[in-house]
Amino acid sequence: MERIDKLMAHEGFGSRKDIRKLLRSSEVLLNGKRIYDPGTQIDIDKDVILLDGEEIDFHGNIYLMMNKIMHTVSSNKDGEHQTVFDLLEDNMRTPYLQEKLHLVGRLDMDTEGMLLFTTDGELTHRLISPKSHISKTYFCVLEHSETPEHQAEIKKIFAEGIEVGPEDNEEGFKCESADVHFASEYEIENALKISSFAQERSEYSATPENCAVLKIYEGKYHQVKRMFTAVGNKVIFLKRISMGSLVLDNTLEPGEYKYLDEADLEKLKS
Repeated sequence: MERIDKLMAHEGFGSRKDIRKLLRSSEVLLNGKRIYDPGTQIDIDKDVILLDGEEIDFHGNIYLMMNKIMHTVSSNKDGEHQTVFDLLEDNMRTPYLQEKLHLVGRLDMDTEGMLLFTTDGELTHRLISPKSHISKTYFCVLEHSETPEHQAEIKKIFAEGIEVGPEDNEEGFKCESADVHFASEYEIENALKISSFAQERSEYSATPENCAVLKIYEGKYHQVKRMFTAVGNKVIFLKRISMGSLVLDNTLEPGEYKYLDEADLEKLKS
């Protein structure tokens, strides 16, 4: 239960003082009965609130999936570049959401794919905690092709836990065991049919010899890129395609997002 003035302030109807005025000047109905008291307790899962005949949706926690577009920063604010928050619609810019809505992990500026937003701090902690061992799966296009023999060697090295070198201010480290396979034609088509690969990397082709699907259980700085660098190759296109059992919705254009439904949440929490 929450006070109606607090809930309406969160939804962007103004300050609590503004809400008190609104309750006097407008018709606010709680389950069909006019209310005036700003302290009225509301159950957002059961009660129906009408403001001058229009229902107010006091949603609980919000869960969004975005297909992150390349050249956007996984941050709330950035002085130079467009951020993923800039791609959200105006109804995502209420004072409450500006304070509470956050990212579940991040993606590099030049990486595309699944990015999750939520107001559920408990779920975020569970998903990003190393103890949870939640997998992240990436589709990678590499700079040059790999022979079947070296593909098998990479698979073995990654499974054993590869040592990666330092980068920028980050020290080298030994990765946890990771699963990798080189992609089929179907996986390549599915991963690239809604992406900026053709536009951004027009000088490269994507084939089963230079495309890999990598599943990791940690998320350190530039980890995927550093792993392939350590085996003598270079990632030239990177797209996150799943977290845990939740797979990126391939109907989302780069930069588009959707609300997660209960089935999606079950996949994240399972």
